Amino acid sequence: MLTLEVQDEQGLVKASRSENTHVKLVYPKGYEPGDAVVLRSTEVPVYLVIQLEDSMPAAFIYLSEEAFRFAIPYGEKKVSYSPKSFTGEMHVINARAALPEEIQAYKNLALNPYDQHSNSSCYPHAAANAETRGESVFAARNAINGNTANDSHGEWPYESWGINGRDDAEITVYFGRSVIIDKVNLTLRADFPHDNYWEQVTLYFPDGSSHTASLVKTHQPQVITLAPRTVDRVTLGELIKSDDPSPFPALTQIEVYGREAN
Repeated sequence: MLTLEVQDEQGLVKASRSENTHVKLVYPKGYEPGDAVVLRSTEVPVYLVIQLEDSMPAAFIYLSEEAFRFAIPYGEKKVSYSPKSFTGEMHVINARAALPEEIQAYKNLALNPYDQHSNSSCYPHAAANAETRGESVFAARNAINGNTANDSHGEWPYESWGINGRDDAEITVYFGRSVIIDKVNLTLRADFPHDNYWEQVTLYFPDGSSHTASLVKTHQPQVITLAPRTVDRVTLGELIKSDDPSPFPALTQIEVYGREAN
């Protein structure tokens, strides 16, 4: 059984609907500060396709716990989303069981536009040891939201992961289960000359192995091909910036391609 709810800040349910395999909740009101969309499943873990905001794309996700609470972004949190999102007096929210062919497909396993800092049940999930000034436009989640616009920086559509000037900055994508991966695409932020870029990066894997790759100064995605390996997370670190004068390298998107391990 799948359930979608709109809750207020205290957890009071403002609207709810449940169905066996595909649930649609129409919420005919405007959101208020503190509101959240809550996704529940009586069966976990489970693969789902969710669309928690009708102006954002659907996403294939792995739900590891019975509930996921997506806080409606307001104020400073809102500027890393499209200004069309979460506005108006009518919202359509969807969740359904993923089809077998969707589960088995070769895909970008790092994509989740509904990731947030507090997320611990809806995978993939991105986390980093640094985010520039703690601002939402430089949060780790931006690097897995599917948006590759990278010729500027700041508010949507130019949100990115910013490293706050730290030489030891790293970002980890958690998958929540074992997956088999063989390719990583990196799209660097390319607001040159404001931005610098990394000429070398290293991918770290949970078995202790690593893969170092060279990058170039470009706005295009850069492909890192890997020997197939089974992982539950990938960490990007050892970010060596070029000798360009700018102190501001940043990551617009990380894509990790592969299949389910089981």
